Amino acid sequence: MTKIAFGAKSWADLASWYKIDATEPKRLTTKYRPTRHEEMVGGSLYWILNHSLVARSEILSFTETSDGRWNINLKPELVRVHQKRKRAHQGWRYLKEDDAPRDLADGEEVGDVLPGKMAAKLERLGLI
Repeated sequence: MTKIAFGAKSWADLASWYKIDATEPKRLTTKYRPTRHEEMVGGSLYWILNHSLVARSEILSFTETSDGRWNINLKPELVRVHQKRKRAHQGWRYLKEDDAPRDLADGEEVGDVLPGKMAAKLERLGLI
């Protein structure tokens, strides 16, 4: 599943959210529970930043709140992945397993996240 890192302007912004109380599951609250929620438990939520998939978090569970909204409970670990272009969208989008970017290996660095349009141009030129 993919989600825009709303409010995050940089990788540091997204990562800082995970550094706050890294022992407790992270919660995203949403008005509507994703249709395919049952099959998503144990899978990952991939974060979109600057029109690119940049990281993922394991989905632990979905719980309903007292006001009828839904919490998506995430493992308090942000796993960096190889950047892959992804257009911004509203709501939830499901990511096929074959389309998911691979995790970065231990010690592997990617630097700052390129804006999606720039990454697309560099990719067309064969530079990334």
